Amino acid sequence: MQEKQPKIRLYVELDLDAGGVLGLPANQAHYLRSVMRARPGQEVALFNGRDGEWRARIDGIGKGWVSLEVAERLRPQATAPDIWLLFAPIKRGRIDYLVQKATELGVGVLQPVSTKRTVVERINLVRLAATAAEAAEQCQRLSVPELRSVQPLDRLVDRWPVERRLLFCDEAGAPPPVQALPADLAGPWAILIGPEGGFDENERRWLRGLPFVVPVSLGPRVLRSETAAVAALALWQALLGDCR
Repeated sequence: MQEKQPKIRLYVELDLDAGGVLGLPANQAHYLRSVMRARPGQEVALFNGRDGEWRARIDGIGKGWVSLEVAERLRPQATAPDIWLLFAPIKRGRIDYLVQKATELGVGVLQPVSTKRTVVERINLVRLAATAAEAAEQCQRLSVPELRSVQPLDRLVDRWPVERRLLFCDEAGAPPPVQALPADLAGPWAILIGPEGGFDENERRWLRGLPFVVPVSLGPRVLRSETAAVAALALWQALLGDCR
């Protein structure tokens, strides 16, 4: 009879191997002890984005600390679709939602960009990294997306790897996804979502002129930035990603 999967999953940065003993940081120790009411002997699942998922048992637990012994591997590390998300920063709450859903939809890199109409200039990378880790724990993925610092869009695109196609979500007339994303365009991709006020006309013309950019329409309605991100990622995953 197959053993049950542990109900609690945690992302850790330490290496994972059978027989290893590790301690967790204070915030995760607090979560196990005070939120989940975990006790010595209880099992948890651990993953670090490199070594797969492992069963571990709590050796000891106290205020601000916990010790775990790693047992056996539950799942090997899987190769995820190579998809990045470029997005203009938006207000707190909405950007938390965007990061959470992008993580659930399998994004490998979260890249905030500043555009001509970007309103929000600063984001809390520490908070957003925690949001991404929690989303990865919940959705059973074996990695956490890389969260990068804000870059000006023009500077980022000037250094763009041309083998990575950039799906440009253009609200002003572009082909529908099924037409823009034929199955023979598999490979590394990124998706670009604009700011709350949309792209500047000069930005739109510039992006459309780049050889690696693929413009696409997300439909006849004007979508919020976080909604557009979810819609574009879901469409890409369905046509070219691991939802096929």
